[in-house]
Amino acid sequence: MTIEPTTRSRLSRRVQDVPPSGIRTFFDVLATMPVVISLGVGEPDFDTPARIKQAGIDALLAGRTPYTSNYGTLELREALSAHLERRSDVGYDPRDEMLITVGGSEALAIAMQAVVDPGDEVVLAEPSYVAYVPDVIFSGGVARYVATRPEDGWQLDPDAVEAAITPRTKVLFLGYPCNPTGAVLEPEVRRRLADIAERHDLIVISDEVYDRLVYGGYEHEAFSALPGMRDRTILLGGFSKSYAMTGWRVGYACAPADMLEGMLKIHQYIIMSAPTMSQDAAVCALTDADDEVERMRAEYDRRRQMFLRGLERIGLPAVEPYGAFYAFPDISSTGLSSEEFSERLLREQQVAVIPGSAFGPSGEGYVRAALATSYEDLEEALVRIERFLDSL
Repeated sequence: MTIEPTTRSRLSRRVQDVPPSGIRTFFDVLATMPVVISLGVGEPDFDTPARIKQAGIDALLAGRTPYTSNYGTLELREALSAHLERRSDVGYDPRDEMLITVGGSEALAIAMQAVVDPGDEVVLAEPSYVAYVPDVIFSGGVARYVATRPEDGWQLDPDAVEAAITPRTKVLFLGYPCNPTGAVLEPEVRRRLADIAERHDLIVISDEVYDRLVYGGYEHEAFSALPGMRDRTILLGGFSKSYAMTGWRVGYACAPADMLEGMLKIHQYIIMSAPTMSQDAAVCALTDADDEVERMRAEYDRRRQMFLRGLERIGLPAVEPYGAFYAFPDISSTGLSSEEFSERLLREQQVAVIPGSAFGPSGEGYVRAALATSYEDLEEALVRIERFLDSL
């Protein structure tokens, strides 16, 4: 019996509905270029602090390589619980309200999968990190964008959030400090968003992976620390950005036990546990690396201030970012689209930035420049960008 060929796609509709990452597509081009100053990668240029590396080495030498509990090691969960209570005055039970994941990316994906049913709506700001909307789609949900604007400092407008809510809305997603804009939510905005979440009985998923990287007098406070928010918030975080541990792949989720149990169910079937030696290194990060975090944060701040001055001087103004390690300058005066600007800058001056359009429709007319490269390279990048502008 001959089976007729089918025209049906072998990929699921959910996968087909997600376009390729604008960032990854751009890096395919970058990989073919010679020496380039890359302001594209959102990855610390610092080495993992020595004492953290040594904790991982010690774990390997001690034979700490088997699986851990699905929740993660109790030692790490207890250290994380103490850390969050000390820094944000919010407590979680390390026994059943904390889950150690393979990076913050896994925590984000399984949080969505645990609470979003097909057709549920997730309200989120844009421009925002490229993985947020795909994770909504992969979970069967529907993303409802709320555009943010530079004239508002890229702050999320609570009135616009409320206007986007429908009877199908289940989740308010927050990603602050923000990648790509560097926005940090003002206290009054946070309070109003909390009130909206409570009145509309929304689950809040709050990605706070840049929590230690804030500037200009800002202090980060976990969204779940706000009155009434702990019992409806899934708090996500990780070690990649603040501790320069991207390749160690350690993240976490904290939530009320019922929601965390759902996330654990997904995690135990698809992952099992985060790398054991990485978890031991993360304990060291939480308990013995505050000075290293401050050293890196201070250097990002030094770069941030210099780069913002340089952008202003060459005619590409940017709203001052008070968090993360990015600048998001306005390039609309060039008459080029974000993608055209980025491609030509790379080919003509060998400087890599990311088109703002990769982060959502409101990112058009902007580019993201990561400050995770040396001060000297950032100075040279400004020289090359000015040369490019002069050639237009």
